[in-house]
Amino acid sequence: MEFLLATLGLAILLFAGDSLVRGAVNLSLRLGVPALIVSLTIVAFGTSAPELLISIKAVLDHVPGLALGNVVGSNIANILLVLGVPALVKGLHTAGTDTRRNYIAMMAATVLFMALATTGRFAWPQGTVLLIGLAIMLVSAAMQALRHRRDVKRARAAALVAAGEPLDPEALEAEAEAEAEAEEEGEIEGVDPEMPWWRIIMFLVVGLIGLPLGADILIEASVHIARTYGIPETVIGLTLVAIGTSLPELATTVMAAMRRQADVALGNVIGSNMFNLLAIIGVASLVGPIPVDPQMLRVDLWVMFLAALLIAPVVFGGRRMGRRWGLAFTGLYIAYIFTLLDH
Repeated sequence: MEFLLATLGLAILLFAGDSLVRGAVNLSLRLGVPALIVSLTIVAFGTSAPELLISIKAVLDHVPGLALGNVVGSNIANILLVLGVPALVKGLHTAGTDTRRNYIAMMAATVLFMALATTGRFAWPQGTVLLIGLAIMLVSAAMQALRHRRDVKRARAAALVAAGEPLDPEALEAEAEAEAEAEEEGEIEGVDPEMPWWRIIMFLVVGLIGLPLGADILIEASVHIARTYGIPETVIGLTLVAIGTSLPELATTVMAAMRRQADVALGNVIGSNMFNLLAIIGVASLVGPIPVDPQMLRVDLWVMFLAALLIAPVVFGGRRMGRRWGLAFTGLYIAYIFTLLDH
């Protein structure tokens, strides 16, 4: 019964998180917020809303091990499972994919997180440091996106000159701005310019009600499972909760692999891992202290770090993630889960 309740809570969380993102994205664009800002803030935070609500609820319910286990377990699952399964099924063609800058940022966030974990807990000082790291990451991403916009304008100007058309600076600026905005909107999932206001409000209401409800059901069921079977709460967070909250990333990555969009797959995983470390624990540690289990310091944080290192040849060498990679990644993840449950 508790496993069914946990599944129900997870399903509500994922559905509510998707609804909140859809509603917030379309509301923001309707109110004139630039697509660039929407993608860097609303989409990024919204897709992490289930993990964030779980972590905050776990801290408030005095089971912080679930919060930390969820984040560390999700990061491990994102690398070994979310990249491993599509590589096993279809293969990830990463030639021409450039995620080096974001990967370096993810590794920096991982090292920072591990260093703060050695203090024995995540409280408001550590959370503040993580949120400063998040702010730096967002500013860097915004600057990168603005550079891309300038490149679009230059390319458009060159095309007009080559076509022999008159080069009106004001018209060029407006046209390039519209093209960049349209491109950014097209990259945001769930955008519907024709969505009526009642649907936008409905998505927001469902998201705002469903997220805390789903988190409450999932946390209560997970705690009951932990106590019934004598499994530490941290382990439940590393396994049941982490795998469940990684399902959206897994679905997105499988679809990206089927469409031969390896950059989307890698970018999705790298971005999710950075947000997990910097935003979720950063915010949750402001709600209450999160002690770090010594076992996590000895094993799980290092597994997370080594899993992140495994994709370095793919990021820097353009190596194709074929079925052998997929088999190795999924095999390592299954072995890790069995080791946790057998401990």
